Amino acid sequence: MVKIGILGVGTVGASVANILEENADIIEARAGKKIVVKSGVVKNLSKERGVSIKLSEDPLDVVNDPEIDIVVELMGGIEEPYALVKKALENGKAVVTANKALLAYHRYELQEIAGDLPLMYEASTAGGIPIIGALRNGLSANHINSIQGIMNGTCNYMLTKMINEGAQYDEILKEAQELGYAEADPTFDVGGFDASHKLLILASIAYGIDAKPEDILIEGIENITQADVAFAKDFGYAIKLLGIAKKVGEAVELRVHATMIPEESMIAKVDGVMNAVTVVGDRVGETLYYGPGAGGDATASAVIADIVDIVRGNQGPMLGYKKGLESGLRLLPKEEICSHYYLRMSVDDKKGVLATVTQLFSELDISIEGMMQNPDNDHDERVELLFITHECQEKMIQEAMQALEKLDVINGKVAMIRIEK
Repeated sequence: MVKIGILGVGTVGASVANILEENADIIEARAGKKIVVKSGVVKNLSKERGVSIKLSEDPLDVVNDPEIDIVVELMGGIEEPYALVKKALENGKAVVTANKALLAYHRYELQEIAGDLPLMYEASTAGGIPIIGALRNGLSANHINSIQGIMNGTCNYMLTKMINEGAQYDEILKEAQELGYAEADPTFDVGGFDASHKLLILASIAYGIDAKPEDILIEGIENITQADVAFAKDFGYAIKLLGIAKKVGEAVELRVHATMIPEESMIAKVDGVMNAVTVVGDRVGETLYYGPGAGGDATASAVIADIVDIVRGNQGPMLGYKKGLESGLRLLPKEEICSHYYLRMSVDDKKGVLATVTQLFSELDISIEGMMQNPDNDHDERVELLFITHECQEKMIQEAMQALEKLDVINGKVAMIRIEK
């Protein structure tokens, strides 16, 4: 018999406990041993959890229990769970975690502490999608050329509504909050931070890159408007919040931001709260992994898959390498990232403005691929100019935006969305 202790019996923790109880026969048949939850930890014992397991308010009751074989960490946060996971590993216990923030900051330290002890984390990235196992095992024969992922269901739900129903950002954010898809403070989701944690985990497996969220380009969807949506449609693009990891020579670029992608691409068709990750391997080509990225049962399913793998003895090294990955790859600085860009600006509706703007682009050596002019619905004396550039460096486009905003004929900020073709 294998005994489990759960740190954090919330929505996912309760699902883990209940699935292990309700599906005990099939799980035992697949794992080869009976798996039971001995105890769990909560912050408030007075709150009903819907589970039949013993509960405590002290995490050390689980971490230091000599009868518990596997600690499942579902607390959230960074430093407290790090200390507890570290203690559990030092006590010789295997660990399963769904904590993306913990891994975004401490995955390499935990790998060192774990050594040969299993530390599994399939549920940390894209919920019910087995993308960790795909990268660690299924694609182990491949050099990974690129990863692109829709890894935040809240943002994908909001953008889908904006594209398909013409909804405005503020109204669809309110709806997402009412439905429970977005928190009262939605910044972690809509600002791209949640997706960045997941991207860093995938990049460690694919490339051996040890980066923190502060090291990479992160932007959200807060500034997307219906003007952007309409332009994207006219030019054959969909807008998605993507996490992108891409090998470029001897470097890897890591970035999270709203992205225009061809509407015929596989990932552009992923709508609503669903998640999807495409991986391009040098041997297998492009593969797509699709499914629910959140939710109690979907995430619990991934947690239990890790538990079963540990019981079977199939876990392997944490980040997928028996030996250190001496790839020689470096993290590409943000300013060296290259992309096509979409720019939107409100300008005075008078002669010579377009020539002034295009002259500035020319002086900065930025080539224009396409453009459109629309009326500015908020100001009769202004129009909106929308451009697509040829590929250029991030540093160049940021300099161009700053220069444009200094022109007297430009009103307010210049909006920008990167394009992946």
